[in-house]
Amino acid sequence: MGSNYGEIFKISTFGESHGSGIGVVIDGCPAGVDFDPVFVQSELTRRKPGQSKITTQRKEADEFEVLSGVFENKTTGTPIAILIRNQDQRSKDYSHISDQYRPSHADYTYQEKYGIRDYRGGGRSSARETAARVAAGAIAKSLLKQLGVEIQAYVSQVGLLKLDKSHQELDLSITETNDVRCPDPELAQRMFDFIDGVRKNGDSVGGVVSCVATGVPVGWGEPVFDKLHAELGKAMLSINAVKGFEYGSGFDGVAMLGSQHNDAFYTDEAGKVFTKTNYSGGIQGGISNGEDIYFKVAFKPVATIMQDQDSVDKHGNPAIVQGKGRHDPCVVPRAVPIVEAMAAIVLADFYLRNKSAKI
Repeated sequence: MGSNYGEIFKISTFGESHGSGIGVVIDGCPAGVDFDPVFVQSELTRRKPGQSKITTQRKEADEFEVLSGVFENKTTGTPIAILIRNQDQRSKDYSHISDQYRPSHADYTYQEKYGIRDYRGGGRSSARETAARVAAGAIAKSLLKQLGVEIQAYVSQVGLLKLDKSHQELDLSITETNDVRCPDPELAQRMFDFIDGVRKNGDSVGGVVSCVATGVPVGWGEPVFDKLHAELGKAMLSINAVKGFEYGSGFDGVAMLGSQHNDAFYTDEAGKVFTKTNYSGGIQGGISNGEDIYFKVAFKPVATIMQDQDSVDKHGNPAIVQGKGRHDPCVVPRAVPIVEAMAAIVLADFYLRNKSAKI
């Protein structure tokens, strides 16, 4: 339960942080989608650990194997199975917490729900699972690219260091030119230095990943419970460490009047409908309106810190949890491709669902 997502473009992930590997089965992907192994690997490389000194130093190549569903670099329309083997597990790093509950982790809840838990890196609750999502997202991106849809995420905040510009004001092509993945080089350096200082103090810090999808046509999404923004929110909130999601004007919109917030329509010389503003974030009534879809995802500080913390053991006795292992002091730089992947999976699913909406 809980390892599947999608109605038509469906994914099912499997594996644990310290098991033999992780992977994903993708069902419902149409035949004929370009499958570029170099692109898929590049997406996994963007997410993999050990990229810089401000990320976990676990060394995983995250090289993938395609087990089915691809022939001559095209999807065949049958289930696509992808496996990523784990190579650098250090399970001994977690032996000291086999009977202890780490603060703000899933240790206690997993133990109570299942009566058993894999304490090695959090098992199934580990963010290592997201590599499988990125692999699936790469295929979804390839499908969307053939439709003219592009997705770009970037880091817009770390702690109190905030990028106060909209995506239209930024050169998103430079996002990947620094380790933080912030498209403002000066702010990116300040963010890097701040994260590094937090790391040296054995602590962690949160941040925000912003994302924009361009080229999405009018009509993707469903009314009532399956609204496009509702599914995007669910997808983002399913990512480890995510604590918040907002799209369009988000919480800032509450300070505006309706006369300020409403997106007025107009037609261009070709008769195509646009909006003068885009506080709706490209979605109205749960359905895309053809404008840019943009949203923000808030990530909490990483729960594992290199400091002793008060807790209890599985018997309810007081315990001191010692910080050990290899962990990110801030997840947002590596979360960028994960956010993109989940957005792509949602949009690919709604594209396929929309094809059956009318004759």
